[in-house]
Amino acid sequence: MNITYARFTVAYACVLLAALLPYACAYLAKYRGFGKPRSQGGYDNNDPRAWLARQDGWQGRANAAQANSFEALPFFIGAVIIAHQLGAPQTRIDILAVLFVTLRIIYIAMYVAGLPTARSAMWALAFLANLGIFLSAWR
Repeated sequence: MNITYARFTVAYACVLLAALLPYACAYLAKYRGFGKPRSQGGYDNNDPRAWLARQDGWQGRANAAQANSFEALPFFIGAVIIAHQLGAPQTRIDILAVLFVTLRIIYIAMYVAGLPTARSAMWALAFLANLGIFLSAWR
């Protein structure tokens, strides 16, 4: 009897990294407000969403990058799981997953830096990498 065990792949590690990206964005959006009194614009843990919604400039963009990172996550997780289940070539899944996470990190940097054209290009490339993962098991 031949037993096959599932293993933790590079692509699965990328799922973990992608799941942490929105939290990194949230920290980035909030960190300048830590340690300041609320009366001086400091972070308001009593009403964090309203406080974040009032942020502008790069902090507001970091908060928007957080929301977009959460939005991109379900498709990425689904694509990786489906590609694994359907037996797509593991190396292809791993390379595309690393590419997706790398492009999403660049996307976040471009978003926070206020470079909308570069940001949109990184979003599109990451989407295509994700689509590649999803379709990699197509037979």
